[in-house]
Amino acid sequence: MPLRMSALALIVTFLALLICTAAAVSAQGYSLVGNNFFLQKASAPMPGPAPAAAAPAPQAVASLLPDTLPGADQGRGAVSLNPGAASLFRGRSGGGLFAPILKAPPSVKRLLDLIASAEAGKAQYDAVQYGATRKPPKKPTSMTIAEINTWIDTTPGQPHAIGRYQFIPATLRRLVKHQGVKPQARFTPELQDQLAHQLIEEAGYSAFLASEMPRKTFMLNLAKIWAGLPISTGKSYYEGYAGNSASLTWAHFDAEMKRIFRS
Repeated sequence: MPLRMSALALIVTFLALLICTAAAVSAQGYSLVGNNFFLQKASAPMPGPAPAAAAPAPQAVASLLPDTLPGADQGRGAVSLNPGAASLFRGRSGGGLFAPILKAPPSVKRLLDLIASAEAGKAQYDAVQYGATRKPPKKPTSMTIAEINTWIDTTPGQPHAIGRYQFIPATLRRLVKHQGVKPQARFTPELQDQLAHQLIEEAGYSAFLASEMPRKTFMLNLAKIWAGLPISTGKSYYEGYAGNSASLTWAHFDAEMKRIFRS
């Protein structure tokens, strides 16, 4: 009997080790995508415990003024919608994790143009949120990431959404950290596009193209990141919070998505 119990204990211990090993590999966050555009690294895991099931809905805490208040970091791309998603339009040439960017498909450019039409207005890559009473000292495209962070830190109590895709501070810092962008890097149009590529993939771009996600679900996910895009009611996902409202009608958003992604 003692021998049988010892063998049973050994089997249980072995199974437990297998489970722990599998969990450790999964936690590294690598995800392969079957096309030649996306980098195979998942979004950086967020620190701290997972949110409780009874946590408030994102629209109840997102976009609060100022954007540095507790709870303001929960929406608009500050937390990845899909931490297991591949990230960027990059290849593996040269052996580096962040190899040179490949040319994104035309549908991505058209989608980013649509997002920018709701977010940036005529200023495009040099856009700054209209509610920022203390503007940056230079055009955003002339600033480094370090200079943008200094502007954010020295002008509390106001919104700081910046660039063509109106990155809020928490989103900008998450993406920059995840992609290994240096503080001295300039906030160029190319860098802004690079950061936005990750957001649209986290929203479900590849899954949508593979018919694994309905178009309206993808559109909803995009609206959770960009407040200027409407949900099916025609309102912003963050309607009424910090003055947010949709800049496009649902009919226009829906028609453009059908045009961009013709089946």
